[in-house]
Amino acid sequence: MSITSDIEEKLGVKIEDLNALEKETYFKMLESVKETQLTPEKLHEYLVSMRDAVERELINEPEFIRIFLFRIENRNQILLKARLKNYMLLIDFLVAPKRAKETLESMMSNIPEKK
Repeated sequence: MSITSDIEEKLGVKIEDLNALEKETYFKMLESVKETQLTPEKLHEYLVSMRDAVERELINEPEFIRIFLFRIENRNQILLKARLKNYMLLIDFLVAPKRAKETLESMMSNIPEKK
């Protein structure tokens, strides 16, 4: 189902019944929704930026916290490492098909042609 038919069904209003100003506003909003849809490229950019942010936080986070004579592992650093690993795995998951295609193409280009 398209967005238009969903809206018509839920609101009980037909797009044809709207006046000119309402139609213009509707189509502007519809275009805005189409532009902001999530694509694999946008998701990859977002994950890379989040990974970079976690790396910066991790660099500034001490490995241990000292309380008097005791040295305790910094729980925040452990959580940052887990987040970083998750982002890295998600990025690898997204780029795996592209890498596989590139590898296959390079292998195919190295096969000598039959004469």
